[in-house]
Amino acid sequence: MQIITIYQGASGSGEELADSVAQALGYGCVDREVLVQASLQYGIPETKLNDIVEREPSWWATFTHNLDPYRIALQAAFCEIARDNGIVYHGHLGHELIPKFQHVLKVLLTAPMEMRVEQVRARHKLNELSARRYVEEVDKARTRRLQGMFGTDWRDASRYDLVVNLGHMSVALAKQLIVDAAHAPDYRMTPASKRAFENFALAARVRATLALAEDLSQVRVEVDANDGDILVSGTVPEWVTARQVITHIEAIPGIKQVRANLTTLPASLGMTS
Repeated sequence: MQIITIYQGASGSGEELADSVAQALGYGCVDREVLVQASLQYGIPETKLNDIVEREPSWWATFTHNLDPYRIALQAAFCEIARDNGIVYHGHLGHELIPKFQHVLKVLLTAPMEMRVEQVRARHKLNELSARRYVEEVDKARTRRLQGMFGTDWRDASRYDLVVNLGHMSVALAKQLIVDAAHAPDYRMTPASKRAFENFALAARVRATLALAEDLSQVRVEVDANDGDILVSGTVPEWVTARQVITHIEAIPGIKQVRANLTTLPASLGMTS
C-alpha cells in the first residue's frame, strides 16, 4: 500500500496523470470530492468543506475564520481513505494532510507560465490577459489557503519527493517516472512506516472527534497514539470533565486504552474558541 499525492497549479494535466498512475499501480484515484464526502461524518456542513477545499480566489482574500476544525476533519478523513488500500490523490491539500512516511510519495506538477496560461485559456474560453490573471489569482489563493491551514508554501520544492515539469516531458513519461518511484524500495511500506501511519491516523481521528464535538469546543489538547493506546494532554474549561473527554475517545473504533493528563482552566482566565 502506498499513498501518492499529486499537486498542480491552476492548469495542467494533473487529473489525467493521476488516473493513469492509479491504473498502472492498481490503486484508487481520489479527488477532493471524495475527501469532502469522507469528512462529512465529523459534522461540518458540506458547503463549508467545499469552501475550504476549492473556493474562488477572491473569497480567500477576506477569509478570517478559524481553519483548525476543517483541517483536522480533512486530515482524519484523508487517513481513513488511505487506510486499507493504495491511493493516488489529486488535489490541492493532500500533500499537507499527511506527514512524510516512507510509503508516501508527494509529487508537484509544474509547467512554464505561458503553457499554463494557454491551457487555462483553452479550457475556460478566455482571452490571454484574462487567462493569465486567472492563473495568478488562483496561485495566490492557494498560497493563502495552505499558509492559513498549514503554515506552508506549496511552491517549496523541498516538501515534495518529485517535481515534474510538464513543459519538458510528456504526461506518459511523467507517469512512468512516478510509477518507477513507487516501485522503488525507498517508497515501499515497511512494518515501521505502517505502524507510524496507523498511529497518526488514529490520533487524527481522535483530534477530529474532540475538535468537532459541540460540548468539547473549548478543549485544547494534544493527542498521542501508540497501537491503540491514547494519551490526551492539555487544558479543558472548568465545565468539562476528564471523564467527558475520555468517553468521547473510547467510542472511537480501534481504541484500546485512554489516559488523560488534563488541566482545568478556570472561566476567569477566559478560554475562547
